[in-house]
Amino acid sequence: MSKNFAAMSQSIVDAIGGAENVAAVTHCMTRLRFVLNDESAVDAATLKAITGVMGVVRNEKQCQVIIGNNVSQAYAEVLKLLPEGFAASDHDAPAKNKITLKRIGSGILDALIGTMSPLIPAIIGGSMVKLLAMILDMTGVFEKGASTLVILNTIGDGAFFFLPVMVAASAAVKFKTNMSLAIAIAGILVHPAFIDLMAKAAQGQKVEFIGISVTAVKYTYTVIPALCMTWLLSYIEKWVDRITPVVTKNFLKPMLIMLIAAPIAIMLIGPLGIWIGTGISAVVYTVHSYLGWLSVAIMGAAWPLLVMTGMHRVFTPTIIQTIAETGKEGMVMPSEIGANLSLGGSSLAVAWRTKNPELRQTALAAAASAIVAGISEPALYGVALRLKRPLIACLISGFICGGVAGLGGLASHSMASPGLFTSVQFFDPSNPMSIVWVVGVMILAVVISFFTTLLLGFEDIPVETVTPKETKTAEPAASASFAVSQSAVK
Repeated sequence: MSKNFAAMSQSIVDAIGGAENVAAVTHCMTRLRFVLNDESAVDAATLKAITGVMGVVRNEKQCQVIIGNNVSQAYAEVLKLLPEGFAASDHDAPAKNKITLKRIGSGILDALIGTMSPLIPAIIGGSMVKLLAMILDMTGVFEKGASTLVILNTIGDGAFFFLPVMVAASAAVKFKTNMSLAIAIAGILVHPAFIDLMAKAAQGQKVEFIGISVTAVKYTYTVIPALCMTWLLSYIEKWVDRITPVVTKNFLKPMLIMLIAAPIAIMLIGPLGIWIGTGISAVVYTVHSYLGWLSVAIMGAAWPLLVMTGMHRVFTPTIIQTIAETGKEGMVMPSEIGANLSLGGSSLAVAWRTKNPELRQTALAAAASAIVAGISEPALYGVALRLKRPLIACLISGFICGGVAGLGGLASHSMASPGLFTSVQFFDPSNPMSIVWVVGVMILAVVISFFTTLLLGFEDIPVETVTPKETKTAEPAASASFAVSQSAVK
């Protein structure tokens, strides 16, 4: 389905209160993320009705507009509508409100999602290259230990090994602090000399800095230490800026920041971040160890709901750390493949049953995205959540398929979004039956969700009949695709 991104973007900006109401805007894989000066200026009903908008998620920090896989095109058009010289990440967010536990939790979640979302393409790209190397190794195309395989694995591993540096760069944008200083400090944590020093400390050798013992910690493949460090850096930079004389700022300010922030990162924030990450992983996988396949089933049913709130990104650091330490992850990723393909199967059922040609196009495109690429948000927002009952079918199918994946002991060796093309990440060379299990789960997810959606039915959206004059008036708003009234599909 072709889209007029210029008209759609104009309608979106108008619905959120105009260009002057935009304090900042970024995008992830499927969403435009706006920080607004005045949340009350948003016309939510108009925003949701715009053609091409699959859904809207609002919280205290952002107004998120779900576009789908073409979000980058919409983002480019939105930037054209903002004032000349507008920098998406340089504008200040609205003034802070009174601190409460709810806002603290919301702030932590917002920081994690805001930092990790821009890094997802690199993480997925690295994961896919590692999967390619694994396939070439499994099929014997190259001998084990061949330099080509080593280089391919290095290409795929680069984004993970230097993840603290990437996190620091992204977090510097989020926290509005100096990116080069954040990268420099994070670079210390993955410097070969520092890694070697930490390895000696892990073996019992005493390692100190100005007489203070340094905890033996491995920082490669980690997220939380660099995130916490960059958050603290944003405050250290402001404090140092206030105390340094103007004539010395060019050389004294960056030196003081490095001398203050780096030791704090090494001796306090870094180890604390590792302990937090380890604690979260321990909680998640303790539940898995006690509940077994049932925990995967529950996660499979809950996954679409987590995606709706953005909380699915909370698991990203845990998945990365677990795969780095054990080589595989057996709870979150196996549940996600059933959930993703269930959304695809449900969308296929809607495309099969609906009498609305535009909804059919939307559903088919969403099904292809979810099943083939593992990108489920177009199916979630464009079909399931919109029609309600298909979402119920997805939750039922996700629970069943998650349970089957858990019983089969499926585990992912990478963290690409699970779909048909990325299902190879679940293949275990030491267990050939893993291929049968993963193929079985994918087929089961599509079949169960497809027939459950047909069984439950859904309220179809008839095409709105408009006159040529009305069509001309509606086009600039790009919001008259579907009628509000609905008729039951039988």
